[in-house]
Amino acid sequence: MNFLNTLAWWQWTILAAVPPAIILLYFLKLKRQPIEVPSTYLWSRAIEDLHVNSIWQRLRQSLLLFLQLLLLLLIMFALVRPGWRGSEMRGGRYIFLLDTSASMSASDINPTRLDKAKDQISAMIDQMKSDEVGMIISFSNVARVEQPFTDNRRLLQTRLAQIRPTNRNSDIGEALRAAAGLANPGRTSQDATDFQVADALPATLYIFSDGGFTAVPDFNLGNLEPKYTVMGTEQPNNIGITQFTTERNPEKPGQTQAFARIENYSDEERKVEVTLLLNDTLLDAVSVEVPPNETSGVPFELSEIESGVLKLKIDSQDDLEIDNVAYAAISTPRLAKVLFVSPGNDALEFALQTTEVDKVAEVTFGQPAMLETKEYEEKADSAAFDLIIFDRCSPKKMPQANTLFIGAIPPGDAWSAGETKTQPFIIDTDRIHPITQLIEMANVKVIFEGFAVQPPPGGSTLMSADIGPIFAIAPRGGFEDAVLGFDIVSNNEKGEIETNTDWPIRRSFPVFVLNVVRYFGGNSGMLASPSVRPGETVELRTRVPVDRIRVTSPNGERQTLERGELTSFPFTQTNQLGVYEIFEGDAKEVSQRFTVNLFDSRESDLKPGLLEIGHEKIAGKAAMEPTRIETWKWILLAVLGVLLLEWYIYNRRVYL
Repeated sequence: MNFLNTLAWWQWTILAAVPPAIILLYFLKLKRQPIEVPSTYLWSRAIEDLHVNSIWQRLRQSLLLFLQLLLLLLIMFALVRPGWRGSEMRGGRYIFLLDTSASMSASDINPTRLDKAKDQISAMIDQMKSDEVGMIISFSNVARVEQPFTDNRRLLQTRLAQIRPTNRNSDIGEALRAAAGLANPGRTSQDATDFQVADALPATLYIFSDGGFTAVPDFNLGNLEPKYTVMGTEQPNNIGITQFTTERNPEKPGQTQAFARIENYSDEERKVEVTLLLNDTLLDAVSVEVPPNETSGVPFELSEIESGVLKLKIDSQDDLEIDNVAYAAISTPRLAKVLFVSPGNDALEFALQTTEVDKVAEVTFGQPAMLETKEYEEKADSAAFDLIIFDRCSPKKMPQANTLFIGAIPPGDAWSAGETKTQPFIIDTDRIHPITQLIEMANVKVIFEGFAVQPPPGGSTLMSADIGPIFAIAPRGGFEDAVLGFDIVSNNEKGEIETNTDWPIRRSFPVFVLNVVRYFGGNSGMLASPSVRPGETVELRTRVPVDRIRVTSPNGERQTLERGELTSFPFTQTNQLGVYEIFEGDAKEVSQRFTVNLFDSRESDLKPGLLEIGHEKIAGKAAMEPTRIETWKWILLAVLGVLLLEWYIYNRRVYL
C-alpha cells in the first residue's frame, strides 16, 4: 500500500490541531448540576466526587468523543489517498482469442500453457462489469466460436472450461476474421432476429497464444484493439521428432530402411536415447547427440517387414511430450486399378508395364470395343477402377473414375477441342503439378498433329503450346479428368500405325506415365501407409470394391464411412496422434492402417514469437492494463456511516 499527499504542510498542521481541540472542548464542558435525588444515592455520588476533578474522569466512557475522533481520523486517512498497484480491463466489449494448438500443451508453464491462459481469462471474466459483454473464440488451424457476445459471466466461464487442447498447428487468420465478423453491435452467430444496421463498436481483442504462426498480411484490424499475451517462458526446453519414414532398400531388396529426423530446439546440446519398436517389440536403440538448435538424422537398417506398426520414441524430459513419439504403419502397398483402352499403342503399353508401374498399379488392357459391353458399364458405374486411360477413343458417358484422354476429348459439352494443327510445339510446362513435375518437354522435337483443349471452369493447363493449351486437367465431382491434345501414335489412311511424336523415346515419357498412374491411382509406392498431420483429410482407397469401411482411431472409437460417388473414402476425424485401423466391408481383420503424427517444426519450437497482423507487429504484454486501486471512496462511505451513528446516538441521548 502507498499514499498520495494531497495537502500542503500548513494544511496538515491545521488538520492535526483539530483532535486536541475536540478533547479540550470536552474538558470545558460543565459536569456539576444541582439535582435533587433520594438519599440512597448520596454515598455513590460522594465517592464519585472524590474523582470529579480528575482530567481523565471527564473522558471516561464518552462514546461520542470516540466517534468524533474516529470520524476525524477517517477523514485524514482519506486525504492521504491510500491505494496499491493493480490491473483492470478497459473497454466494454471483449473478445478472447485462445490458442489451442499443439504447442499450447507445453508444460514450461505449470500445468500447461493452455491451462494458464484459461486461468487468466477466467480471472478477467470475473472482473467484467454488469454492462460489459465478452466473446470467446478458440483456434488452432481452424477457429471455433465457443461463445458469442454475452454479459452472462457464468456462461462465459462454462464455455471456457469446456475448451480442450488439440494436436493441430496454429493459424490465427480465421480466428481474426471470425472476431471481426462478430464485433458489430447486436450481431452474433446465433441471433437470427437481429436485423439492425449500426456502426461498428470498438472491441478489445485479447489474444492468448505462444505465437508459432505465420503473419497475417492482408488483415485490417479496423475497430479491434489487439492485446497479445504471450504464453511461455523465454527459454523452453524441447527436442522432438519431425520426420519418420520407411522404404525398401533399393540395393538390398530384403531389407527395410527407416529414417528419423530429430530437432533440438533448446540452447544446449542434448543427448537422448532413440528406441524403435515393431508391434511393441524392441528392434533397435541408439544414443543420439543433437547440437543446440540443430537437427540430427537417425537411420535404421532392418530386416524385411511385411506389415506391422513401427513406433519411434525418444527418451527426453522436456516441455512437450507429444512430439517425442512417432508412428509408421507398414503394409503391402495397395495397387491402383488402371484400365488402358486403346486400338494399339506399343509405346504406352510398354510404359505401363515397367517395374516401377508394377509396384503401384495393376493394369488391365482392352480394345475400344469393350466400351460397348455390359461388363464394362457395370465396372465403370461401380468405381471398380481408379484410372481409365482412353487412347484415341471415348466412352458414351463418363465413368465413375479418374480419366486420361489421349488424342480425344470426354463426351458431353464440358470439354472442347480446337482445330487440328500441324507441328505444334510445346512452350511451357507446369513443373509444380504432380503429373508434370520432373517432365522436360524441351527435347520433344516432333509433334506432327495436335489440337488445343479447353477445360471446363475450374480446370488448369499443365502444358501450353503455340496453338494454346495442349494438356489440361479439370475436376468432375469427386474425380479428375485430363486431356492430352495430341496422339502418341496415329493411324494413316491405310489403317497403319504411325508415330505422331518422338516423345516416347525421351526419358520424360516413362516418368510422365508413372506420374499419371501414381497421381490418379492414389499410390506413391512407399512402403509405409499414409501419414498425415492432425486435422488433415486422408483419402482412403479400398483394395476391393466395398460400400462401407470402418475406421478405428487410436483411442478405440469406431466410425463407419459409406461410399458416395467417390472412388475413395475421405476421412476427416484425424485429431488424435497414433495409428488408425481400417476394416473394409464386413471384414474382421485389419485391411489397412494409416498414422497421424505431429511433424511440425513450428509447433515443436516452443520459443514464443511476435504477432504480426497486417503491417503491425504486436509485442506480448500483460492482458490487463496496470492501474492504481484507491480506497478513499470507501473510506468516505465509512465516514458517512460513522457520522450517521453519531447523530443517532446523540439524538437518543445514549451516554455510557
